[in-house]
Amino acid sequence: MYATQALTQVVPLAQDLDQNKVTPGVLGFIVFAVMAGGVWLLMKSMNRHMNMVNFEEPAQQSQPTAGTARTATPAEPATASEPRGE
Repeated sequence: MYATQALTQVVPLAQDLDQNKVTPGVLGFIVFAVMAGGVWLLMKSMNRHMNMVNFEEPAQQSQPTAGTARTATPAEPATASEPRGE
């Protein structure tokens, strides 16, 4: 019986509104608020996960492996025409 009483009180208010005007209403606001809250939580989670990532590169080896690089010795100077073994 409460639903019928509420309906009889709301119907006269609805007739005062423009029948040709469409508005999102309370449901549209609730959906938008839930979506905004979800985006905020996702951004907060992404920020937390990005802060856990370590972007530091490992230190380079001091001695090159065999065949990857050539060093110049005093007896054998490197020239511009020789390949550098990159």
